[in-house]
Amino acid sequence: MAKKTVIVQNALASNIVSMADALEKDTTRILADLVRAKSLSRREKDVIGVIVREMERIGFDEIMVDGLGSVVGRIGNGESKIAFDAHIDTVDSGDPAQWSTNPFEPVIKDKKIWGRGTVDQKGGMASMLSAADIIKKMGLAKNKTIYFTGTVMEEDCDGLCWDYLINEQGLKPDLVVLTEPTDLNIYRGQRGRMEIRVGVKGKSSHGAMPGLGDNAVYKASRIALKIEDLNNELADDPFLGKGTVVVSEFKSSSPSLCAVPDMAWLHLDRRLTKGETREIALKQILTAAEQSGYKDDVEISIPRYKEQAYTGLEYPTEKYFPSWVLEEDSPWLLKARAAYELALGKKPKVGRWTFSTNGVSIAGRHDIPCLGLGPGQESLSHSPNEACPIEHLVKSSAFYAALTAVL
Repeated sequence: MAKKTVIVQNALASNIVSMADALEKDTTRILADLVRAKSLSRREKDVIGVIVREMERIGFDEIMVDGLGSVVGRIGNGESKIAFDAHIDTVDSGDPAQWSTNPFEPVIKDKKIWGRGTVDQKGGMASMLSAADIIKKMGLAKNKTIYFTGTVMEEDCDGLCWDYLINEQGLKPDLVVLTEPTDLNIYRGQRGRMEIRVGVKGKSSHGAMPGLGDNAVYKASRIALKIEDLNNELADDPFLGKGTVVVSEFKSSSPSLCAVPDMAWLHLDRRLTKGETREIALKQILTAAEQSGYKDDVEISIPRYKEQAYTGLEYPTEKYFPSWVLEEDSPWLLKARAAYELALGKKPKVGRWTFSTNGVSIAGRHDIPCLGLGPGQESLSHSPNEACPIEHLVKSSAFYAALTAVL
């Protein structure tokens, strides 16, 4: 690399980092405002209002709220299209007694900001907005179109929001940067997941004469044990890890509590590694039922998500969410590594998410390249006393702006 180019890049990086540092109080304030706007899935209207207000303050070129209620802000109008995404819904607080602070009243202490969503993943949204401020002020969107999406319903149904953006709004960026928590590492993939429902038929009889019936609970239990054994046989991948399956719910029905159950249902959480598909996973469950001797007594299906967004819109989808990986030699990843070194002054660690993200739709269903970096530790997601280091917010902002500059 020519000496002049290095000097220019170093000066650019220094300016980006200085601006991110200068915006620290603003970024922290934005996150505090986002936390105060409680936003459980399908109830995100208030927090969308906060984001729109900040986008207007920064001077976005266009702000749009789609039919599901996600907000999309645009800066620039160039040929190259990049999107930064943060889902802005959260899970609920759980038992308040397990929190040392009010989960929906942000607290700043120990160089962290505490509250529900600070990690998963309103911290990413706050950093995105400050990155947008830097991009706008430094003119980094030249020849590019940069989208910033605050997406809804991810905790309920990951990827649904992006299915809508892609299918109904025609939003198809060249690259999407996910801002889910990565502890400031770069992530490039995740296992997929799907939900499977197994209905098992029996025959009722009086509980005093069980021999006259066919107990659906016993049959479902034997199938469940075969499903447990599947974990020893599922595919493994050196990067994404092993596929898994767990019975996450067991229900039954009968005419009364003095009767043999005539129906039972298993609900399965299936995590899919690279190469595992819905067809493979369903066939494995059918085989487990066949090995138990009950192939003809089961009905296996994939549930559908069908809930109203806060806008009133329903956008049903099958609960199958494919795995995805950005290959290690991807030019996008090489650029991300370069931006990381510019913004953070060191080489990045590259890994994967343990949980699921909107990437299941963006990359898994629609083949749009994804990578991610976000503030906070993934392990604190959904936990009491969720807290994000303020330093992470600042460095994430610098990375997003630097990535925009080098792409």
